[in-house]
Amino acid sequence: MARVYNFSAGPSMLPEEVLKQAADEMLDYQGSGQSVMEMSHRSKVYDKIIKDAEADLREIMNIPDNYKVLFLQGGASTQFAMIPMNLMTKNGKADFVITGQWAKKAYEEAARYGDAKAVASSKDKTFSYIPKVEKSDFRPDADYVHICLNNTIYGTKWNILPDTGDVPLVADISSNILSEPIDVSKFGVLFAGAQKNVACAGVTIVIIREDLIGNAMDITPTMLNYKIHADSDSLYNTPPCYAIYIAGLTFKWIKKMGGLEAMKELNEKKAKLLYDFLDSSKLFKGTVVPEDRSLMNVPFVTGDEELDAKFVKESTAAGFVNLKGHRSVGGMRASIYNAMPYEGVEKLVEFMKKFEAENSK
Repeated sequence: MARVYNFSAGPSMLPEEVLKQAADEMLDYQGSGQSVMEMSHRSKVYDKIIKDAEADLREIMNIPDNYKVLFLQGGASTQFAMIPMNLMTKNGKADFVITGQWAKKAYEEAARYGDAKAVASSKDKTFSYIPKVEKSDFRPDADYVHICLNNTIYGTKWNILPDTGDVPLVADISSNILSEPIDVSKFGVLFAGAQKNVACAGVTIVIIREDLIGNAMDITPTMLNYKIHADSDSLYNTPPCYAIYIAGLTFKWIKKMGGLEAMKELNEKKAKLLYDFLDSSKLFKGTVVPEDRSLMNVPFVTGDEELDAKFVKESTAAGFVNLKGHRSVGGMRASIYNAMPYEGVEKLVEFMKKFEAENSK
């Protein structure tokens, strides 16, 4: 059967080129006579895979030498505990800007280990905007400030980073990693689950400044201590080998595409096409204030729940899958990550125009 256009928020579509190479190498990885799925993580063959993946990620993200790159497990959600256990150890304080479900969960988890403070929130308008914050809003003695850089569910994005002074900025970049350039030096920690824009589910990428490693709480489990993983080059235990391999193929694909500047240009083009239609449509409307719109996740509604359900049903039948919105927002959501071709957004807009013409009153 023909492949569908998969607008899932995650796990999401991967570049076809990556999938085809993985298929070609499934039974015999580069003459090794074995699949990456079954080779030892201590072998010379796999050692090259993981080291090449790290080197390529460092190159495309321009990661400074004083940052460690870790390939971990447990998803971004495990980082909600791992970060406070490792960073909230000087003054026992951390500040949070609540811009959606994932920032809220990170805040609630950190509150179990210290003084977590929500300095601002956009809950009052269903997280449809990014709150305006000033440097004075943050406690100067906080051990870190946590934000979610792109909000998968609600479709908002930080376009201007908060000024946190000398307090390390920690950001969840699960749904916008590799979509555009990021100045890594402005952050203490960046972390991302891979299943949205990098690889299949299973690996979590953590980019952490070296001075923030080695300060874990005494209660921190061995597997949640950054120093353990940094000292072992992400090989303290068996890593998610296959997901790291897929991530490595994706990094090479991005380099071939022209790097993150090229990805940003393509993503802006895709997003503009969809947002321009939503802004001109008489049936559909976006749910996010224009200045805070995400390039990756685009929620929209008709204002009629029955019509929303009809659109989801008909779009699925037409080959546009996983467009149903998150239950907390309703309506629809198109996730247009790196691997979504421009053609996919173009055809979606064509379908939306047709649906509007057939269902306008």
